[in-house]
Amino acid sequence: MNLVHASGTRKKAIARATLRPGNGVVRVNSMLLQNVMPAMYRTRIEEPLILAGPVAATVDIKVNTTGGGKAGMADAARLAIAKCLSQFDTKLQKIFLDYDRTLLVADVRQKEPSKPNRHGKARAKRQKSYR
Repeated sequence: MNLVHASGTRKKAIARATLRPGNGVVRVNSMLLQNVMPAMYRTRIEEPLILAGPVAATVDIKVNTTGGGKAGMADAARLAIAKCLSQFDTKLQKIFLDYDRTLLVADVRQKEPSKPNRHGKARAKRQKSYR
């Protein structure tokens, strides 16, 4: 039994993926990947599977995501799947890095917190008049 575990993060979202030998079934939060909506996020999650080609058809992947919004969850799941596949087959690492570095390296940017006693955005300030 060859189990591979990996995790991925994006903003406040965290995804944990488990890869095991199987026949190409991918589940995200206990839902088949084909049923994930909107389609844009499904396509984003499928990217590492398409790049992996025949390797992805020989494994089952189960992904659990928590926190954040739909876009963050999709990107975190994409990262976790790519990490699992690259650990399972090390030849895929170069393919993923050549295609898009964020498949294997997390994007660490976070939302900037709002400042106290200010309304609006994190960096917005009141206009100042000199005349």
